Amino acid sequence: MRYFDLHCDTITECFEHNLSLKSNNLHIDREHMDLFENYVQCYAVWLPDHLQGDAAFQYFCSVADRFSREISANSVSISLCARPGDLDKAENSGKHGAVLAVENASALGGRLENIAEFKRRGVKLCTLTWNGENELGRGVRASGKVGLTEFGRKVVTELERCGIITDLSHSSPELFADVMDIACRPVIATHSNAKSLCGHPRNLSDEQFLAVKNSGGLVGLNFVTFFLCDDPSKAGPEDILRHVEHFLALGGEDVIAFGADWDGSAPEHFPLGGLRDIPALYELFLRHYKQSLVDKIFYKNAANFFRRENLL
Repeated sequence: MRYFDLHCDTITECFEHNLSLKSNNLHIDREHMDLFENYVQCYAVWLPDHLQGDAAFQYFCSVADRFSREISANSVSISLCARPGDLDKAENSGKHGAVLAVENASALGGRLENIAEFKRRGVKLCTLTWNGENELGRGVRASGKVGLTEFGRKVVTELERCGIITDLSHSSPELFADVMDIACRPVIATHSNAKSLCGHPRNLSDEQFLAVKNSGGLVGLNFVTFFLCDDPSKAGPEDILRHVEHFLALGGEDVIAFGADWDGSAPEHFPLGGLRDIPALYELFLRHYKQSLVDKIFYKNAANFFRRENLL
């Protein structure tokens, strides 16, 4: 089977705790990558809300450096995907693809010119905010009604010019709407579920899902229990199916992917133990859907998107 995941915090955890992708106690390591015929993972450099300004940019550089070192140290089985054609090379060589992303554009340090450094390092996805407010605008947990700032509008335009996809997970409703008003390229929500099934403010309304769909973008389903069920203690793999079913009813067959948020929360907040449990999830999906649809959700929708946008 094949698996493409749009979001994890694993590389940030590796940096913070000096862990290796080869072997660790995280959701993702090299051993479990070998469960898949093809596996592509988007690795996010995550920044907390209190980290802003030049310190935020320097932190991004430090974690991105760790990402590069981990790819080099594991080059026998992991291949950097940063340019058009790299996804084909990874698939054909049997290596696992690694894509660099940013979660919280405070990583820019408030400087538009730092997007050039994102591009140089191969960043392909950028979440504009985390839960709070930064120089670009208001995240979903911040008070007020502000959407995008003027700087945020410039960032969205420059990200698009540089071939970096705007990620709207964590956006406030106002920021989401402002981005949709000015975006010229598809947008993505890498790790968000259906708000009509689970009322967490981080989840997407039906209108937001349709806006992403109509832009030509993707929505990656989050595996964290808080985003799966209003009673997180009862959340299980079947809840992932519920969210898929809902988005399918909205015409999302070519839009749905996974953004599990691996290592973005405590292990007890996941109904799955990491990559090792994805084959069982795949079998669960096959009991409900035809294989062609399951393969789209697990791999093809994301792979097709990155190829169509000439990113990988």
